[in-house]
Amino acid sequence: MATMTQPTSQPLQGTIGVFDSGVGGLSVVRALIELMPGQPLSYVADNAHCPYGPRPADEIIAFAKGITRYLQAHGSEVVVVACNTASAAALMPLRQAFPETSFVGMVPAIKPAATITKSGVVGVLATQGTLQGSLFEAVVEHWAHGVRVISRACHGLVELVESGDVAAPETEAILRDCVAPLLAQGTDVLVLGCTHYPFLMPTLQRVLPPHVQVIEPSQAIALQTRRVLAERGLLLREGHPAHHRYAATGNPTAMQRVLETYLYERASVERIHWHRGSLLLT
Repeated sequence: MATMTQPTSQPLQGTIGVFDSGVGGLSVVRALIELMPGQPLSYVADNAHCPYGPRPADEIIAFAKGITRYLQAHGSEVVVVACNTASAAALMPLRQAFPETSFVGMVPAIKPAATITKSGVVGVLATQGTLQGSLFEAVVEHWAHGVRVISRACHGLVELVESGDVAAPETEAILRDCVAPLLAQGTDVLVLGCTHYPFLMPTLQRVLPPHVQVIEPSQAIALQTRRVLAERGLLLREGHPAHHRYAATGNPTAMQRVLETYLYERASVERIHWHRGSLLLT
């Protein structure tokens, strides 16, 4: 049964800020809540600009800075960039622009994939923005020694996850088309390089042969976030009531449906809007 959470109007110490271009970052939120159920959390879905993948890096950086300022205003000293595309484009600029804030970013899980592959071939599903970023290139260069990494940009999957229609025949058709060339070249470990994609796991499991392992980094991101909170003295002891705040730059009603579908959580979603590079409550 879905649980109902209510936002708090006052910033709470230890609030984890999380943002994504849309609802994909909820896969990370799910892991954060499982690991730290009492830690306050503030989530921003910039679904008015979703998807980020095709957008230029400068535009994504501007969005990321505006969202960070909004999260800071709501008490977040630790911000999770729960979007691979935004991490690739904006993680370093964010750290430079906001040195007082700790950022946890999404890095494609090439390192663990390279350690467990038996065929020596690792496949990566991601957006175009992630695959073209210097962060992805650096991670492959650093961790994929002796391993062949094959990447594939999958168009249309983010939009299907945003709609909540992950079980549609169209979703399975796109996934089959995406993974077919990776499987044909011997991939036995598949890295999900977009936070939207873990919500596709039931369909993906129907598409993949049983021997192919799938890696997605949400649990690792949650563990890293807990370490950062502890280092900063912001980690709350268990037993606190949950305070989760959700906001969307697009349709809040659509996000409420997706929250219940993916997180089994009934929550109010605030509508916020962009004004001259800043986010304001509508």
